Amino acid sequence: LQVDLWQPSSPFHIVEGTVADVRVPQNTSRSLLPYLQQANIQYTILISDLQQAIENQTGVRSHRNRRSLSGYNYEVYHSLEEIEDWMHYLNRTYSDLVHMFSVGKSYEGRPLYVLKLGKRSRPYKKAVWIDCGIHAREWIGPAFCQWFVKEALQTYQTDPDMRKMLTQLYFYIMPVFNVDGYHFSWTNDRFWRKTRSKNMRFHCHGVDANRNWKVKWCDEGASLHPCDDTYCGPFPESEPEVKAVAHFLRKHRKQIKAYLSFHAYAQMLLYPYSYKYATIPNFNCVESAAYNAVNALQSAYGVRYRYGPASSTLYVSSGSSMDWAYKNGIPYAFAFELRDTGHFGFLLPETLIKPTCTETMLAVKNITLHLLKKCH
Repeated sequence: LQVDLWQPSSPFHIVEGTVADVRVPQNTSRSLLPYLQQANIQYTILISDLQQAIENQTGVRSHRNRRSLSGYNYEVYHSLEEIEDWMHYLNRTYSDLVHMFSVGKSYEGRPLYVLKLGKRSRPYKKAVWIDCGIHAREWIGPAFCQWFVKEALQTYQTDPDMRKMLTQLYFYIMPVFNVDGYHFSWTNDRFWRKTRSKNMRFHCHGVDANRNWKVKWCDEGASLHPCDDTYCGPFPESEPEVKAVAHFLRKHRKQIKAYLSFHAYAQMLLYPYSYKYATIPNFNCVESAAYNAVNALQSAYGVRYRYGPASSTLYVSSGSSMDWAYKNGIPYAFAFELRDTGHFGFLLPETLIKPTCTETMLAVKNITLHLLKKCH
C-alpha cells in the first residue's frame, strides 16, 4: 500500500501507541480501511476529499493584488512568483529598512533571495536569521515569513519593541528556502517535501533539505534511499540551497546570534539537539527563552505549544539545519512547528493564517527581546 506519511516524517518513528497521519489515494483507502479494522487499529478520517481541500487553497483568485504593499493580501498563500515580486517591491519601496540580496542559486537555477531588515544605525550589529519553507508543502512557513516582514515595516514607527529590535539588530529573512520544491508544490504535487535535484541511479527527485546539513549527517532519522521523504542526499551540503545558506551563515557566524527555522505541523518550539538525547551547554538560557516564547504565543488565542529539545519532544533526526547552526556557534537555534496538530495538517486553511502568524509573531518578538538581554 502506497501511503504518504505526514506525521511523523519517517516510518522509523512509528512505534506502538503513537499517532500517525497518512495520506492515501482514494483507491488505496478501499483496501486500507478494512485492513485497519481487522488489525484493530483505530483510525479517524480527517479530510475526506483532499482534492477539494487543495482547490480551496490554490484556486484562481482575482482579489490577489500584489502590486502595492497595502494591497498585498497576507491572509492568502502566495506562489513563488508572487512572493518574489513582493520582495522586489519592498526592496524598492523601503530602501531605508530593507535590502534584498541573493545567497546563491537553486538546483533549477532560481535565485535564493534573502531580505535584510533593520536600521543602518551602526556599522556592526548582531543579527537574527529566519528561514521558512525548507519543506515545500509546509505553506504556512513562507506565509509567516511574509507576515513577519509586514509587521516589522508597519509597526516600526509605533511599537517601541519593534523599533528596538530593528535598531539594535539585523534580521536576515529567507521567505522560501526550498524554492524549487515550493514552486513544484504549486504546479505539480501539493504534498512535495524535498528539493528537486535529480538522482541518476534512481528515478527519484530531491533530497530532504533538513537532513542534508553537515552535523551527524545521515544518521538516525534520515534515509539513505533517494526515493524516501527523509533522504539525506549523496553527501552533506549536496543541495545547492543548503550549501549556499550554510556558506552565508558560516561567513556571518560571529554576527548571527539566533537561528529560527519555520516548519509545520505539530505546534512545537524545538531547540537542540535533534540528533541525540543530550543537554546543550547553554540549556538554561535557551530553555527559559523557549518557555517565555511559548507563553507569549499562548496569550493570543490560548493555543498550546509543546517545547523542548527536538530529539525528545518530536523525534531524533540527524543533519538538521538547527543542530548545524548551533554547532557552528549560533547560541540560540530554534525550529518552530506551526499549526496545527493534524486536523488540517499541511492544508491549514487560509482563514487560519492570520491567527497563526499573530501568535507566532509574539513568540518571535519574545525570543528576540530575550536575546538583547544578557542571559547567564
